[in-house]
Amino acid sequence: MALEDVYQRNLQHRTHRAGWLRAAVLGANDGLVSTASLMIGVTTAAAGGASAQTFLITAGVAGIAAGAMSMAVGEFVSVRSQNDIEDSDRLLEIEHLALDPEGELLELQDIYINRGLTPELALQVAKAMHARDPLEAHLRDELGQHPHTKARPVQAAIASAISFTAGGLIPFLGAFAPTPGKVAFSIVAFTVIGLTFTGILSAKTAGSKLFIPTLRVIIGGCLGMAITAGIGQIFHMSGI
Repeated sequence: MALEDVYQRNLQHRTHRAGWLRAAVLGANDGLVSTASLMIGVTTAAAGGASAQTFLITAGVAGIAAGAMSMAVGEFVSVRSQNDIEDSDRLLEIEHLALDPEGELLELQDIYINRGLTPELALQVAKAMHARDPLEAHLRDELGQHPHTKARPVQAAIASAISFTAGGLIPFLGAFAPTPGKVAFSIVAFTVIGLTFTGILSAKTAGSKLFIPTLRVIIGGCLGMAITAGIGQIFHMSGI
């Protein structure tokens, strides 16, 4: 098979999306659920009226802004920590190769044997890999580090913040309904539509079937809204 064919086949895999897909899906889903839950809780806890709607809009804007920044910072810190671990493993592997290259060669041979090669062929492959680039071989085959799956903190932070904002704006539209009852209904309706879209988008991006992942996203989001609405109703009834 030609190198170009191999490259094109590799592009069909979706592993290279791991660096940003998790952050984007998490951000959109969190933006939908957290903003909707916040606004539904406020709606069910507060009395109706123009001032209540103004407060709800303010709460929605504040929730979107705060959540987007929180998601961005959280993703950056967590992904940067993952990078630190990968960098530490890289330095450790460089040290091991310098101190005991023969032992590292045998370790690579053992990896290939566990993958189904005969000891002789595994040793031959390990020697070829060491002759070309021993560090790359160990990072890839021993530690599972690949350039196309390397976590990217800034990319993850931006994807998370943008997707959170986009997700949060969907239930936020419900705040402009004319009455409290319609506000709550509109927020739920917009959010379910957004959750459906997020579930479908994440499933298609990941290359999986649509129904189960989408249903999981919808059920999880609706459960979050229901719990928050119940808490808001308790506070409304108690007059707190």
